[in-house]
Formats: sequence, structure tokens, C-alpha cells
Amino acid sequence: MEIKAELTKKDEKFLEQSLNGPMWKVILMIGTPLALYQMLSQVFSVLDTMMAAHISKESVSAVAYLSQLKLILSALGGGMAVGSGILISRAYGEGNLTLVRKRVSSLYAICLAVGLLMLLGILPFTGQFLRFAGTPDTLIAVGTQYFIVQLFTLVVTFMNNVYIAVERARGNANLIFRLNFLVIIVKLSLTAIFVYIFNSGLVMIAAASLISQLALFIFAVKNSIIGDSAFSFSAKAVTLDKEVTAPMISRSVPVIAEKALFAFGKTIVNSMCTVYGDLMVGAMGVSNNLGGFATMPQNGYQDGAASIISQNLGAGKHKRVIRAFYATALINMAVGGIITALMLWQLDFMAGLFDSGSPEFHKMIMLVYRYEAYGAVPLGLNAAVMALLYGLGKTKLTLLVNFSRVFAFRIPVFWYLQNYTNYGEASVGIVMMVSNIAVTVMSSIVAFIVIRKFRKTYF
Repeated sequence: MEIKAELTKKDEKFLEQSLNGPMWKVILMIGTPLALYQMLSQVFSVLDTMMAAHISKESVSAVAYLSQLKLILSALGGGMAVGSGILISRAYGEGNLTLVRKRVSSLYAICLAVGLLMLLGILPFTGQFLRFAGTPDTLIAVGTQYFIVQLFTLVVTFMNNVYIAVERARGNANLIFRLNFLVIIVKLSLTAIFVYIFNSGLVMIAAASLISQLALFIFAVKNSIIGDSAFSFSAKAVTLDKEVTAPMISRSVPVIAEKALFAFGKTIVNSMCTVYGDLMVGAMGVSNNLGGFATMPQNGYQDGAASIISQNLGAGKHKRVIRAFYATALINMAVGGIITALMLWQLDFMAGLFDSGSPEFHKMIMLVYRYEAYGAVPLGLNAAVMALLYGLGKTKLTLLVNFSRVFAFRIPVFWYLQNYTNYGEASVGIVMMVSNIAVTVMSSIVAFIVIRKFRKTYF
């Protein structure tokens, strides 16, 4: 069966830039819109938390806690999109357009099947699932219906993640930014109407998320089934052939495990925070959101750089692989330093946006973030290492690094601080600082070893 797969002139132009253009320019060109997209996503998360705070302090904690459970489940689709996106980019760099279309089409089919199975497996047992995850009873009472709506949102998001991964592979970072800006505008507008005009609860915040993701999904479907582009969906190209799907699955499984375990580990940390009261869960969630203003843009450059690295590896441009890593590291550390300085400067104001008028909650937020902020610059370097490892397809190493971040450098350290020191509530911020710096040291060592082996093999 013949499968047509072509490149548009725009796709050809981007590939030429990726493989031959000045690396700083290439990373900034694709990474900056993605960084802005990640920043907007963080704004979206923060404003969600602010609107939840308008409902009640307990709602803030419910959103913070259940968001981690959502991240565990979203690892299925997100991990497949990341792992398979690496191989789509590599085939693009190699010029194997038929393979590109087969991988794109098969990825859509796999993620749809995974999403529906997840929904059928969890939806009838939502209460039991939340209790099994260690969710406090007070948060279950507040957030169960919210979580159910989020399950439906996840299925749609799985498909949207594939579309975003495909557009990222072909260099359409500006399109990704515009689409997600639209999603955020729809989401925030609906949430504001539901919360401030109709005085709705958490369920309608989740409904706003679902509606906004459906808007993106409709656009994605429209753009993914037209013509013979190598990046469009074709039912004829869907295959379970080992040469196509086996590498996708083998690269994706460690990413899925990495994302799920990282989110699961954070739920454990959240549970440990309840020693200081349910409000501390919310304070840590707010602090993480504030920290995300620096780390989420870094993740945007990470995603863009991973695609560039994979394309250049596929094309045999090995020196450019290393250049992309160094350029990303410097950009990310600069971004982390500048944004964190601004956040610390306005910390009292930022905390006031989330404290629901509670001086105690305000104090908790500031206490945690003042420590967490120290990890922003190191995490910029860590994100560059992740870009290198993802781009090279070394997802088992990314699993090792991110597993260690939570289960070696965060949970045991937190347990020690709680049981053998007198730091009290400050322990929540201290453990974030320690784990983020420690994982950067570890990832830097991994990068040194990987780059040395890479040079010996290809230079």
C-alpha cells in the first residue's frame, strides 16, 4: 500500500535552518515561542489557583493536590508524545518522510486508545482511586467532581499533546504559541464567568478546562487530516509494524514512567506536608506555581532544543548536537536568574494574590518560595541536559535522573528534615531547594559522561 508523504516549502525551509543555521538563532527561533507558551501555561495555572482561592482556602489545596494526580495520569499521553516526537524529529532529519507519516499516524491512534482505556478504568472507581492515592478526606469531599471532569479533559489533552509534538517537530513554534494563547483566553474567560459571576465551584473550573481543550482539539483535527503532508494523519499509515512502533514505545515507556513517578513522588511530598496542616499543601502548590514562572520557560527551550538535537543527529550533524546543548544551557540559566530575581523582588505582592486574605497562608507561601527560588538557575542547566538526553533518545537516563530528583533527593531529605531537625515549616522550602540543586549536580555528571562518549563515537 502506497503512502504519500510530502514536505511543504515551509517544512523544507525549517529543516534547512535546523541543520545549517547558526545554532543560537535556531534555538532562540524555536525555543522562544515555546518558552512563552510554557509561561502562558504557568499563568493559566496560577490564575486557576487564584480563582480557586476566591472559592475557599480548601479549594486551593484541592486543586494543588489533585493536579499532581492529574499529572500522573497525563504522563501516559505526554510520555508517548515526547518519546515518539523524538523519533519523528529524527526521521524528519534523515529525510525518511514515509516513516514520519507512519509514526505520526500511529501515535494518534495509540494515544486515543490509551486515553479511552484510562477513562474506562478509573471513572467508575473515582472515590476509591483518590483514597488509594492518599488524598485527605477533606480534599476528596471538595474535589471529587472536579477530578471526574478532569479525567475527560485528559483524554482530549492526550490527542492535543500529539498535535503539539508534531508541530514542534516541524518547527511550528509560533503556531503552538498562538493556539495555546487561544486556549488560555477561552479557559480564563470561562473560569472568570463561572467563578465571579455565577459563583460556581471547582467543577466549573474543570469544565472550563475541558471546553478550552476541545477548542484546540477541533483545530488539531482540522489541520491533521488534510493533504499528503508527512505530518498529517492517515488511517492507511496507522501500523503496528515493529520497525515503526517498537522504537516509539521503547523510547516512550521510560518517559511515561519518569513523568508518572515524578508526579507520584510529589503527591507523597504533599502528603508529608499535611504534618503542618492542609494549608501547607496549598502553600507548596502556590510556591511551585511561582517557581514555574522561571522553570516553565526553561522547559520550553528544552522541548525546542530536544527536537533540534534529534533532527541534527538524524542528519549526521554531530557537532551541532553539542552546540545545541551548550546554547540551551546558557539561555536557560539566564532566563532562570532574571525571572527569579523579579519574583523575589515582588514576592510579598505575589503571595498576596493567593492567600485568600489569610495572614497565616501568606506567611507560609513566602517561607516556602524563598528557599525554592534558589533552585531556578541550576534547573536551567538541568533542563538543557534533559534536552540533550531526549534528543539523543536516552530516555532511560532521563528516567534515572528525574526518579532520583524525587525519590533520592526529595522524599528522604524531607523525612530527615522532619524527624531530625527543628526547621519546622521551613523544611518544605528547604527540601525543594536541596532536591533541585542536587539533581542538577547529578544530571551534569551524566551529561559529562554522555558527551565524552558521544565525542569518541562521532568526532
